Amino acid sequence: MEKVKRLLPDILKTILFVGLGVFFIWLSIKDLSKDDIQMIFSSMALVNNPRGWLFIGLSVLAIVLADLIRAERARLLLNSIQYRPRFSMMFYSVMVCYLANLALPRLGEILRCSFLQRYEKVPFQKSLGTVILERAVDMVCWAFLLVIVLLMNNGLLSNLIVDQSTQMTLEEWFAAKGLSYMGNYLLYIIIAVVVLLIVVVRITRNWWQQKPALVKVADFFKGIWRGFVSIKDLPNPWYFVFWTVAMWISYFLGVYLFFHALPYLHHIGIGAAFSVLVFGTIAFIISQGGLGAYPLITAGIVMLYGIPYTEGLAAGWIGWILQTAVSLVFGLLSLTLTSFYKPHDSAVNTEENGLA
Repeated sequence: MEKVKRLLPDILKTILFVGLGVFFIWLSIKDLSKDDIQMIFSSMALVNNPRGWLFIGLSVLAIVLADLIRAERARLLLNSIQYRPRFSMMFYSVMVCYLANLALPRLGEILRCSFLQRYEKVPFQKSLGTVILERAVDMVCWAFLLVIVLLMNNGLLSNLIVDQSTQMTLEEWFAAKGLSYMGNYLLYIIIAVVVLLIVVVRITRNWWQQKPALVKVADFFKGIWRGFVSIKDLPNPWYFVFWTVAMWISYFLGVYLFFHALPYLHHIGIGAAFSVLVFGTIAFIISQGGLGAYPLITAGIVMLYGIPYTEGLAAGWIGWILQTAVSLVFGLLSLTLTSFYKPHDSAVNTEENGLA
């Protein structure tokens, strides 16, 4: 019974995100006729030719390259706090992260850190700090790219249809959903609680520093913080910037090359692929593994470039299947290959890092 209680939050979270995915699937197909559905399958079948498979293969290579670059970028951060993990294990940890996130949101980040702790002896809290930093950097990059997309596509928010039956645009969706939270003071309460907690910890530090259990908790969060600020200790921060840019370019190439696998998409250009990359990222945030939401968003984007909704939906499903297949195949392969590796201590100075 206790085990069930512990697992209940994770089970409910999984049901919520899978439910959102199912909802987006329903939203994307609820107004389709039998002819529309037949058109989707016919559009997907257009990939089944030498040219289509060639560009599908190139797209997969670009996606995997982006994941390899992510692994190298993560290793740079760990190097800055005196850990030298094997590149192969860094890549395996990234793919295991993606695999786990298909099952449960944010589970992958936890498993990735546990993975590195087991096989590379990197303290969990320190690798978690670097992962948080990575995610923060990626979010800033995504926000920057979003601004570029909006500038490239004048009136994108007001023209992008997210509900075919009501012709609701993304701008109207934000107004109906996003702005309704403006009156919600939960965010302000959370910020106030965090600030208050920091003040209390500072005031009472002479007391809690005498409590071994509380000291361990404090050391855990110090480890996270050290990982988070690890970018300042990089010998050459421009390497980190270079790999970050290269990673986003590779993700873009994954979408752009995939477009060339479909004869009705290859002509719509770089701008459309770039827009799908940026807005498609939202799909993986709001639903389990992008289920349902990614095809819906892809269809809405390519419609702005004159592509029929059903064909865009077909392209979205192929793109989602492609990315999910990469996570599944390479994630399972990574789990298999790690069984042939022996754990080793990646710390440059074990004693120093043990005291850090």
